[in-house]
Amino acid sequence: MDRFDAMTAFVAVCETESLTAAARRLGFSPSVVSRQIAALEGRLGTRLFHRTTRQISLTDAGARYLERARRILADLDEAERVAQRDRSEPSGRLSVTAPLIFGRLHVAPLLARFADRHPQVSVELSLSDRFVNLVEEGHDLAIRIGHLPDSQLIARRFGETRRALVASPSYLARAGVPEHPGDLARHDTIAFTPVTPSFDWHFDEEGSDLKVRLAPRFVTNSGDTAIALALDGVGIARVLYYQVREAIREGRLIEVLNPFVPEPMPIHAVYPSARLLSGKVRAFIELIDEMAQWHLAR
Repeated sequence: MDRFDAMTAFVAVCETESLTAAARRLGFSPSVVSRQIAALEGRLGTRLFHRTTRQISLTDAGARYLERARRILADLDEAERVAQRDRSEPSGRLSVTAPLIFGRLHVAPLLARFADRHPQVSVELSLSDRFVNLVEEGHDLAIRIGHLPDSQLIARRFGETRRALVASPSYLARAGVPEHPGDLARHDTIAFTPVTPSFDWHFDEEGSDLKVRLAPRFVTNSGDTAIALALDGVGIARVLYYQVREAIREGRLIEVLNPFVPEPMPIHAVYPSARLLSGKVRAFIELIDEMAQWHLAR
């Protein structure tokens, strides 16, 4: 028995004073309404109606139950109206998490535009290069770079980027330009390890995976620091292309071993559920789709 359906049937019978009229209002047959009332009485362990062949009337218990049933159904209607309003008119707090540099360069400007469009929404942006559990940490949506593990999260792809190895012109003038990934063993390298240290750098050599194990001279969990070290001529840094695209265009960094770069990595927005998506999350996803320029592999 659906308790709310049975309660709705009970109130309809009370208001129409007839099983047949109540059934007509609800779009059911009289027998269905009769079974709902009987199931409700069975659950409550008391009779709600006095029944005769000509008339149906409330018992004392039924009269008391009617008052509370009407209040409960009114509260349910109001809750549904609020939820539907939230889907169409974004409000409340929107919490988004994103990688540190990507969030600063690409997500924060979008959130600023979003906040301007939707003044009833307060925005929270959490920047971190570690893997963030959306449900446990209370975020509505995450931007993630790379291939996603299997999970219950919903993912929408909005772009891609790739790895890039870069060094300053001064470093390359001093140490030489590597022609093959194997040459990196003779260079000073800078490893950016946001999650788990791994010094196996992967390359694509004629369609096959080439793994090169290195002993980096510098290791950091900060992409900004890895880039700063490269700009200072310390060595060759392995970062994400979008992080150094402007520096490459300006000639402050030079990309090396580009022919060996692996396939681009996707950029996704991920969120817990596609069903009954809140208005604020839906509106932000629509804004990403409308305005994001996240094709960052070239």
